[in-house]
Amino acid sequence: MLNVFEQPWTLLTAAIIILLFTLIVRRFSGETQPLWQWLIPIFLAATAFGLDILVQTYREQINNTINTALRAAEEENPDAIEMILSDNYKDSYHNTKEDLMHYCRALLSKPLVEKNIRTDSIIEISPPKATVTLVVLTRFDKDSYVYKNFKRVQLTKIKLYLQKEQGKKWLINQAEILEIDIQPVDWNQIGQLRW
Repeated sequence: MLNVFEQPWTLLTAAIIILLFTLIVRRFSGETQPLWQWLIPIFLAATAFGLDILVQTYREQINNTINTALRAAEEENPDAIEMILSDNYKDSYHNTKEDLMHYCRALLSKPLVEKNIRTDSIIEISPPKATVTLVVLTRFDKDSYVYKNFKRVQLTKIKLYLQKEQGKKWLINQAEILEIDIQPVDWNQIGQLRW
C-alpha cells in the first residue's frame, strides 16, 4: 500500500476520482446537487499536500541525513558532517567520532568534491536502527589532488548504519566503504591514502 505520508499522489488520485464521480453525478442527475460535494476533492487535495509537508517519515528523515552528508562533502564543511554523526560513532578504521572528524577535517581542508550524485540507495528501517546501502557518483573538483593526479569521477558504494537518537533525528553511527569503481575496498585501504 502506498504511504500517504511519503508522497501526495495517493490522495490526489482519490481526489481526482471523486471529482470525476461528482461531475458525472451532477451531469446526469436532474436535481441540483449541494455545493459541499465540491469541497470533498478540494479537501483531499489539500490534505495530500499538508500531510506530505507536515509529516516527515523515518525514510524522509534518513534521506535528509544522507543528503546533508553529500552536500557537506561538496561544500568542504566538516562541521555539517559532525552534526549528523552519533556520539558513539565507530567503524572498522576509526575508533571514535573524533578520529573520523580528524580525517574529514584533513581531507576537506582543500578542494575535493565538486558534486555528489546519488545513483542508488537501499534503505532498511527497523526502528530505532536503519541500514542504508548507498551508491554515489562523485565528480572531483578541478583543483583537487585527486582530479589532477588520478581521476575525474568515482563511483563509491558505502553502507551506513543509522540510529534514531532519543528526541533527535537519525544520526550515522557507522559507515563502511564497500566498493570504489566496482572494486572491493575497505577503510584500511582508504586510510592509508594521503591526499
